[in-house]
Amino acid sequence: MGMWASLDAMWEMPAEKRIFGAVLLFSWTVYLWESFLAQRQRRIYKTTTHVPPELGQIMDSETFEKSRLYQLDKSTFSFWSGLYSEIEGTLILLFGGIPYLWRLSGRFCGYAGFGPEYEITQSLVFLLLATLFSALTGLPWSLYNTFVIEEKHGFNQQTLGFFMKDAVKKFVVTQCILLPVSSLLLYIIKIGGDYFFIYAWLFTLVVSLVLVTIYADYIAPLFDKFTPLPEGKLKQEIEVMAKSIDFPLTKVYVVEGSKRSSHSNAYFYGFFKNKRIVLFDTLLEEYSVLSKDILEESGMEPRKDGEGDSEEIKAKVKNKKQGCKNEEVLAVLGHELGHWKLGHTVKNIIISQVLSFCLTVLSRRFEFQADAFAKKLGKAKDLYSALIKLNKDNLGFPVSDWLFSMWHYSHPPLLERLQALENSKQD
Repeated sequence: MGMWASLDAMWEMPAEKRIFGAVLLFSWTVYLWESFLAQRQRRIYKTTTHVPPELGQIMDSETFEKSRLYQLDKSTFSFWSGLYSEIEGTLILLFGGIPYLWRLSGRFCGYAGFGPEYEITQSLVFLLLATLFSALTGLPWSLYNTFVIEEKHGFNQQTLGFFMKDAVKKFVVTQCILLPVSSLLLYIIKIGGDYFFIYAWLFTLVVSLVLVTIYADYIAPLFDKFTPLPEGKLKQEIEVMAKSIDFPLTKVYVVEGSKRSSHSNAYFYGFFKNKRIVLFDTLLEEYSVLSKDILEESGMEPRKDGEGDSEEIKAKVKNKKQGCKNEEVLAVLGHELGHWKLGHTVKNIIISQVLSFCLTVLSRRFEFQADAFAKKLGKAKDLYSALIKLNKDNLGFPVSDWLFSMWHYSHPPLLERLQALENSKQD
């Protein structure tokens, strides 16, 4: 009765207060739902202290415990950072933070000679101040996550100086993209008439496609170094595999992700006949800067590009990862190329314009399909071992609460993917 009485009282309020109350109610409802799901998964981390029997052959107890503690620490951090974010947002709404920032933006515009009629200019100043506030309040959390949690579990490869320089660079690049795009979007809304929402949607879709196209070539290199994969057996085998499925590969890059973290990844990008593949150096057994032994055996020397890499490499040796063999790298790429061959990239762009939950559900299905595609390429056995190795290197926890997994995980849990590959490992 109390809840219904509160809702009845809310509907008796003036319209603006009803909207205000509805926004707060929706925000806290979403937060409490997310917290409920997180608590279910956190219970899994706490109670699953031994390797499940079905994982006994693929994961040792030491790795299992490391991943459990890592995910437990991340879960604790996520709880407190999420609670802070929700309280911060609520206080901003209750104490009129947004109207105050808008008035402050107007005063700044007035100092520069722009009157109230320059609402787009004032909106851009508002966005600049809002993103600056968000960056500053989020900085302590980002520092803690990087230099406490990631450092504790052997993933952080950054110095404080590199981190701060990177943060400033990210903020500047973000503003260089956000402000011009926002000004055009606001102008479209201003002149769009009754159908402004259609024009605005089309504009945001075009901008998304353009950013996807130029990101890897013009934005990502501002933060990380991309170098062509050296000539050799791995590159030849990648080119052969790409040609076998008519993938229009033009270049293969290695990105120096190890300057930030020892997590591994691989991806492809580009439209039409200009596709590129990017491999993280942490993924490659013979190119990873995390392994001193491999560097010495291959005769490679740490680079000196003004960033102090040689000193960083010395610090990274203690956290070196195993890396993947060429066959396992090819199997991972076979999975990624499966996403392209099966049209998942385009489908994801279309679905992302509708519902995020539908995208998560569909993405999980796509992952199984991409695994199956790699299996058809004869990579089932190598993909099986690569998934285990990547899960180990990234301290992924293989046990998940079903509801948490369904809501959050765009990639199926490791055990489900391995079971799908198990029957044809020997193909």
